[in-house]
Amino acid sequence: MSDLNRRSALGLGVAAAAVVSAPTRAADRTDDRPLTRIAFGSCANQDKDQPIWDAVLAARPDLFIFLGDNIYADTRDPAVMAAKYAKLAAKPGFQRLKASVPLMAIWDDHDYGENDAGGEYPMKEESRRQFCDFWGEAATSPRRTREGVHTAAIFGPAGRRVQIILPDLRWNRTPLEKIDLAGADYKAWATAKADKGAPVPGPYARNPDQAATMIGEAQWRWLEEELARPVDLRILGSSLQVLADFAGWESWVNYARDHQRLFETIRRTRAEGLFCISGDTHYGEISRLDVNTPYPLWDITSSGLTEVWPVTPPNALRQGQVLREQNFGLIEIDWRPARPTARIEVRDVTGAPRLSTVIDTAALRIR
Repeated sequence: MSDLNRRSALGLGVAAAAVVSAPTRAADRTDDRPLTRIAFGSCANQDKDQPIWDAVLAARPDLFIFLGDNIYADTRDPAVMAAKYAKLAAKPGFQRLKASVPLMAIWDDHDYGENDAGGEYPMKEESRRQFCDFWGEAATSPRRTREGVHTAAIFGPAGRRVQIILPDLRWNRTPLEKIDLAGADYKAWATAKADKGAPVPGPYARNPDQAATMIGEAQWRWLEEELARPVDLRILGSSLQVLADFAGWESWVNYARDHQRLFETIRRTRAEGLFCISGDTHYGEISRLDVNTPYPLWDITSSGLTEVWPVTPPNALRQGQVLREQNFGLIEIDWRPARPTARIEVRDVTGAPRLSTVIDTAALRIR
């Protein structure tokens, strides 16, 4: 058992989330224990069985990152949201995970409160309170008061420092730009196109407004500070896909200026050694982009812990196939080289690796 697991097993329970992620603002959170195995996942419906936790625990992670849709609240009623968090808390697999593995969490739309919701969602203050209470955030945590529940943590001693950055893609997000259906209902319109054998785009388009944003200016300033910190490996945990180039469904590419601003901020802050993990899609895949980026960027998508999407949207940056089964992600860091390597797998409900890639952080350098 790792030191992190042992510390959690000695009685941290759900407060493990606070130990790992409670910000101190100097560097949101620091912990000198190195990480070698990090599991992650998204999209866990509290009303469904969750057998995947057996495979997650068998992988012996030092940390688990929840990337959003950790419950499906979909409500403007605080009592309904609380009841759904209680259902997740009662899941035996989740209880075992909570008791033995430190946790970090960010939300996506369904645990934020409504499908595809952004800054306009009217219950976001109450949603934030319940999110912070459930994940064990201290009463003094900045996550309870700043413009979003974004957080970051740095683990490990010099030479083995891992930074986890979890931006909030909901609190300040500009409303999505819907495609023009001439007043037709999207589901009926999409079904009619599919019945005719025509390709079916998603309901959204890129927002043409240069002022439209995913995260807002206050969070951009926070993100720049985090990316400027000296570490050896960085993991940007995004609730939405970072690289996928299809704007029909929610992703960073819906907001063209912020999408490019992210790449430019990585370049300007010289944030080397960064790759992305993401959720939301209800399928797993690996994406790579090496044009007009500071160095080759990777995005490993794991979704969902319970949810599966029946079709595969286009993605020109996809490396290999998609996995349309329940899945979770696992990062294994090899600290032996001068610059670490990370083997990242998307595993199925039995724990078998189904998608994988190895990232050599020596290649993630700004020249």
